[in-house]
Amino acid sequence: MFAILRQDFQIIFERDPAATNWLEVLLCYPGLHALWIYRLAHILFQWGIPVLPRFMTQIGRLLTGIEIHPGAKIGKGAFIDHGAGVVIGATTIIGEFVLLYQGVTLGGTGKETGKRHPTLGDHVIVGAGAKVLGNIELGSHVRIGAGSVVLKDVPPNCTVVGIPGRIVQRRGDRPLPLEHSQMPDPEGEVLRSLINRVEHLERLLEDHRLPHALVMDSEALNGVRPSHLKPAGELSECIRDCFCDGGGI
Repeated sequence: MFAILRQDFQIIFERDPAATNWLEVLLCYPGLHALWIYRLAHILFQWGIPVLPRFMTQIGRLLTGIEIHPGAKIGKGAFIDHGAGVVIGATTIIGEFVLLYQGVTLGGTGKETGKRHPTLGDHVIVGAGAKVLGNIELGSHVRIGAGSVVLKDVPPNCTVVGIPGRIVQRRGDRPLPLEHSQMPDPEGEVLRSLINRVEHLERLLEDHRLPHALVMDSEALNGVRPSHLKPAGELSECIRDCFCDGGGI
């Protein structure tokens, strides 16, 4: 237990460049305070003690603005940066060395019973204001962009952005940086591709003014379809089942 508490303390100096003084970290980091209160409450919760574990985490919420249900399972080396508004549900499972920023919600999607909150692998980073909802699983080294809403499983080593969250990067076994200034815009890319296609079709129609010429040769459309979309016959199915349902582009 004390080894885990020490790891929670030490990881702050690795993750936060502003952490330079051990006394400042000990006194002024609400994420650390909330996590330590949770760990003590979690032991009492496992022992089956009623009311007191939840009361302890509610005191922690009043002091830090971070709500962690004592039934959640959080691995060593977790870091809640700033922390205001973070909510972690009762059946959430969090791996080791996970980083959560302010405003993150690891919650459910309704009043279902049983396992109803997310499972996060090791070394996951969840950006500010992101929501991860439901009994879904995020693999190790997953990065969730700020403000995203994730509703489906995410395989390891992926970066997810948007509402709903879409996979925009897949990279073998290498951890990915979470540089928001360089994040791709999946909705914008699809819209630009569709606009380019419409403009090309309009130009073709203008070039074929005579009625008998309006039946265009299919070869004229080669190269017009966005390269990342499936063939024409599968386009509507792809958009419905993949992009509109939170899949990557």
